[in-house]
Amino acid sequence: MTGLVASFWVQAYLTRLRLSDIPAFVVSHGDDDAGAVLVKVNTLDGQAQALHRSYDLMSGDRKWVELITGAEPDVDAAIQRQKGFDPDLWVIELEDRQGRHLLGEAGLE
Repeated sequence: MTGLVASFWVQAYLTRLRLSDIPAFVVSHGDDDAGAVLVKVNTLDGQAQALHRSYDLMSGDRKWVELITGAEPDVDAAIQRQKGFDPDLWVIELEDRQGRHLLGEAGLE
């Protein structure tokens, strides 16, 4: 999210999801300017995945990587732990049976 405040990126992401008919909502509102963003993908079958941005020291790139995948209660517990480390964390939850999150698309990576 280089150069973009977190709240602007979150609103743009929610708009992209809405345009793709992927229901999403903000579960935890982080710092408007500098909060990190975590995305939870709920596949509505008891399973979920959490993704966060990571910095690759070798390439200098920032990319979305998996924090955890598994049973939804386990994913929720991992997200709660992350919120304990970072009170400025944004958490966006989306619901898609196919597990789509659009994070690999241009403008969102």
